[in-house]
Amino acid sequence: MKLPTVVIVGRPNVGKSTLFNMLVRQRIAIEEPTAGVTRDRISTILTYEGKTCEMLDTGGIGIEDSMGLSEEVESQIRVALEQADVLLFVVDIKIGITPLDELVAQRIRQLALPILLVANKCDSRSDEMKIGDVFRLGFGDPILCSARQRYGRYEILDVLMEHLPETPDADMEEPEIKLAIVGKRNVGKSSLINALAKEDRVIVSEIAGTTRDAIDVRIEIDGKQITAIDTAGIRKKGKMEDSIEFFSFERARRSIRRADVVLLMFDCTQEISRLDRQLAEEIVDTKTPCIITLNKWDLNDAGVSVRKFSEYMKKTLKGFDYAPMSFISAKTRLNLVQTIRLAFELHEQAGVRVGTGELNRAVEAITIQRSPQHKGGKQGRIYYSTQVSVRPPTFLMFVNRPSLFDANYMRYIERSLRDQFPFSEIPLNVILKSAHKEHKQRQQEHLADIE
Repeated sequence: MKLPTVVIVGRPNVGKSTLFNMLVRQRIAIEEPTAGVTRDRISTILTYEGKTCEMLDTGGIGIEDSMGLSEEVESQIRVALEQADVLLFVVDIKIGITPLDELVAQRIRQLALPILLVANKCDSRSDEMKIGDVFRLGFGDPILCSARQRYGRYEILDVLMEHLPETPDADMEEPEIKLAIVGKRNVGKSSLINALAKEDRVIVSEIAGTTRDAIDVRIEIDGKQITAIDTAGIRKKGKMEDSIEFFSFERARRSIRRADVVLLMFDCTQEISRLDRQLAEEIVDTKTPCIITLNKWDLNDAGVSVRKFSEYMKKTLKGFDYAPMSFISAKTRLNLVQTIRLAFELHEQAGVRVGTGELNRAVEAITIQRSPQHKGGKQGRIYYSTQVSVRPPTFLMFVNRPSLFDANYMRYIERSLRDQFPFSEIPLNVILKSAHKEHKQRQQEHLADIE
């Protein structure tokens, strides 16, 4: 049994995306005065007063898309209306009711479900005086709000919750992992989302830049829940044409940071570019587990072997030698389920915790095998190590002087820890901290007690 679905509808430019962000208290949908920014169904989970629902933002009904995607946008709206349990019909009280508002009203009036009328952009007393015009739509008393000023949120939610069906607690559980799918334009991110969801959940087009928002799609695979995050295609900042592209890029970066695992997607028929490498570096910096995902493997006409392609990727993407690779085809569904299973394995690796005694014995063996280089007559020494957190596995090492440990030696420590413990395919976070002599003695005594 799925969560109740609340769908926000209305003509273009009435503030649906701003209202969506206000209700869920997150900046998920792009807010722009330009009509037609939202194309796909943008969704997230909302919990209020003990009830949970899935909130959906949709494109403006009747929009003429600037990239010729009006039919695809309309298809997304149509599916959302079919799935809806409650509608929030949004109008602009400043402008008043337009012929397109009346067409929207006529369309949704035929649906057998609760419809709550929301009069947005009510920013002043003079705006409130225009409420009489809204009544003629025939949906009862409108709820006044100003999404931009964050006014009216509780009034909307109180009424909304009265119309939501009861939901079993099992349906309110958080997804087990969040999976961000990132990459350049036209590598097949949206096609992969649709293939995993087994429906046209997001718009797929040959036109570059179709996806603008970071779109959360809840999917169940092998009985496990995931939230797959489809992101806008990344391109160089200098080539961004407008603020919409800038916000799309920032949402893609934010998606990497909130993900449990990242699928870094490439088109296997294209060479790795400088932008690909920059995006890989962004993921490395976040310490998020990552699967290097080669899409369109069914188009590998050159017959390049997996081994040769793997060698090329490892050589090109520096600092990513630990990340596993997956060769897929979103079109033919080649290796899709196996890739998701691999994502769950990485998530499990990132949650492993190592005992302090076992860790310190391993670190001692690592330093005996290869000691830090001498600098200015001094040599780096690690007195004591402990794992302080998971996801990512984070290790705090007390040393005599952090400056004595260069980047090459730190990479050696991380590689060695992966070899010693079940972290073979994930990034590790190693933090060095200076320890005074007396502090060193206390920690050595503590280590002896543990052993």
